[in-house]
Amino acid sequence: MSEVKKLTIPEAQKAFAVGIFNKVWELLETENRTAEDDELMINAAHASLYHWRRIGKPLNFQRGEWMVSHVYIILGMKEPAMHHAQICLDLTEEHGFDDFDLGFCYEGYARAAALNGDETTFKKYYKLASEANEKIKKKGDRDYSKQVLEAGPWFQMK
Repeated sequence: MSEVKKLTIPEAQKAFAVGIFNKVWELLETENRTAEDDELMINAAHASLYHWRRIGKPLNFQRGEWMVSHVYIILGMKEPAMHHAQICLDLTEEHGFDDFDLGFCYEGYARAAALNGDETTFKKYYKLASEANEKIKKKGDRDYSKQVLEAGPWFQMK
């Protein structure tokens, strides 16, 4: 029998935050998700963010807010998508995040605006996302960010 490693509460919360975040990605990539899967995805995104808020740093909060917003965007839930995209943007501006995180923040805000039918805001933040992506230092991150920006859904805005 193997020995069970005991974790401190912060270690456990970090393990939960990361593991649940990865579960959200798995659910996002699941074809033919069920309504139960969608509910699990919402709950998981919030659970991951909860744990990051307990032990993480502002960058973890920003990424968690992006993920929560993204889940709501994918599910077509306008108000919570915009709410969490705004928190992500506020954190990004407050802490001066740049590079990959700035591009994703703007992409998420543009997508939430598109979902909400706000063409002016969509155009502004889509342009900002494109410009931010060009400044991402690592080529792999830059290529991935551009790929995400080109992918849907854009809710007939693009």
